[in-house]
Amino acid sequence: MGVSGSPRPGRKIGIGEHIFFGDPVQLEAEVIERGSFGERRIRFAPVADFFSRVERVGHVPLPPYIDREDRATDRDRYQTVYARERGAVAAPTAGLHFTPEILERIRERAIEIAEVTLHVGLGTFQPVRVEKVEDHKLHREWYEISIDAARIINSAKEQKRRVIAVGTTTVRTLEHAAQYADSDRVEAGSGEANVFIYPGYRFRVVDALLTNFHLPESTLLMLVCALGGKDFVMKAYRHAVDAGYRFYSYGDCMFVE
Repeated sequence: MGVSGSPRPGRKIGIGEHIFFGDPVQLEAEVIERGSFGERRIRFAPVADFFSRVERVGHVPLPPYIDREDRATDRDRYQTVYARERGAVAAPTAGLHFTPEILERIRERAIEIAEVTLHVGLGTFQPVRVEKVEDHKLHREWYEISIDAARIINSAKEQKRRVIAVGTTTVRTLEHAAQYADSDRVEAGSGEANVFIYPGYRFRVVDALLTNFHLPESTLLMLVCALGGKDFVMKAYRHAVDAGYRFYSYGDCMFVE
């Protein structure tokens, strides 16, 4: 089926309908579930070379606030240099600031780097639509922490060294892993992070954060305020607006502790 001519074409897609991708058709999917705020869950018909077909007909899933069509350069630019696994709906954008050269300079200063696998979820882009922040429900985000990464992080905590997270999704991953273990250590393994961090939260693992400037009324801004303090963070945002800093995925970065 094709849906066009509507500012919200997703409203026309019902459960049981089939969607075809590509011309000629490369992929076919059936809508099997409706979610809140326009989401749909779909099931693709099996094909032997699924991911290669996705690469041919798919587009880079730029966040909705980047108001333009994706470009060929986005396939490289909107990706971290250390990405390995498929699964995220968007790039963890704090990591876009790193290059292989910067990572090497970090290692030369004897700073340990622990890599975790995480998949940014749809909840990253959803504004808070409830009166009480405690009633907001975040999407779960899948993660995996290796035994080696857990060892590096826990060793740093034991030696009173700072754990600096690159990106808000990393913060959620590490804090969820510590909450799951009911300790100030992270447990190796995989799961779905569902911790909601807002002012008043006690951080167990993360001491500092590298992050971009986020949308107002977002859960990501709440997380940053929880770590850096609301007054300090709002002051930093006012300075960023006055100075013309760039916000969002391709924007400027800040260090919060």
